[in-house]
Amino acid sequence: MSLAAADIQTRAAIFRDCFGRLKTEIGRVFVGQPSVVEQLLVCFFCQGHALLEGPPGLGKTLLVRTLSDAMNLQFARVQCTPDLMPADITGTQLLVEGHDGVRSFAFQRGPIFANIVLADEINRATPRTQAAFLEAMQERRVTVFGTTHRIDEPFSVFATQNPIEMEGTYPLPEAQLDRFFFKIRIQMPDVDDLAEIMMRTTGEEAPRASSQFSADTVLSLYGLIRQVKIADSVLRYILHLVRATHPDAPEAPAIVKKYVRYGASPRAAQSIVLASKATALLASRYHVATDDVRNVVVAALNHRIIRNFTAEMERVTAEEIARGVLSSAPAL
Repeated sequence: MSLAAADIQTRAAIFRDCFGRLKTEIGRVFVGQPSVVEQLLVCFFCQGHALLEGPPGLGKTLLVRTLSDAMNLQFARVQCTPDLMPADITGTQLLVEGHDGVRSFAFQRGPIFANIVLADEINRATPRTQAAFLEAMQERRVTVFGTTHRIDEPFSVFATQNPIEMEGTYPLPEAQLDRFFFKIRIQMPDVDDLAEIMMRTTGEEAPRASSQFSADTVLSLYGLIRQVKIADSVLRYILHLVRATHPDAPEAPAIVKKYVRYGASPRAAQSIVLASKATALLASRYHVATDDVRNVVVAALNHRIIRNFTAEMERVTAEEIARGVLSSAPAL
């Protein structure tokens, strides 16, 4: 075995150990829904951002805060409201007076400069304020008064939204939705999980996650996922799935032609490839299989499929369309 191959295997074992310990630590606080926790961690290690959707009270905020605690990372929570301004997120220039009495402008950093940023109820912020996240999410930097400020890695934005309430909300534009690596849906827990939640949250002491790793550990593993190989046939399978979300494409199945106005962008393919590589690595493989793709494709597509009026009227969800695309794709 070459030195390079041995080094990759060693780092891969560290990645699996890190991932497993984080999942266990989060499970001490956030009850159930292991697939949700796994999707969140895959998104984080792929340097992505996630949109968490679910009714109030299901632990969306707790999940993100627990990830931050387990990683010992800087955490910032932004409660999005209609009166929130872009400067409340990015920061602004303040006039300060020095020891010598000379006044000058100094940049006061906003919460976007944390390692993990939680944008709570992001669809309650106005479009102008929502746009303040765009440059940070895509470029990992913020420009204020003509000066660009870099955001330190690791950096992920996790935004929550409530799918029930529509009054006083501003739906995210397609350009912003496309910046999210995954859209993760959080479901109502079953009776057993609810019982466990009651035991943990109404007892004498609520459980807390303990710090397991640091930012340096995360940064050392970032490049590893990209080294996983993907065969040309598997890559073309992913591209076929993305193309099939467009109603005017020859690959589009009947459900897409009937219910979709516009399909997924190339960013969707990038998300699927990276997430599939991470999934393969967790399975102790160094190449992507079609099962890895199928495990992540719905989370990568369901917020990038723009439904038409017919879908709205018949209440066909984007997730149902994504699953239809997956089931109609030819097997390799």
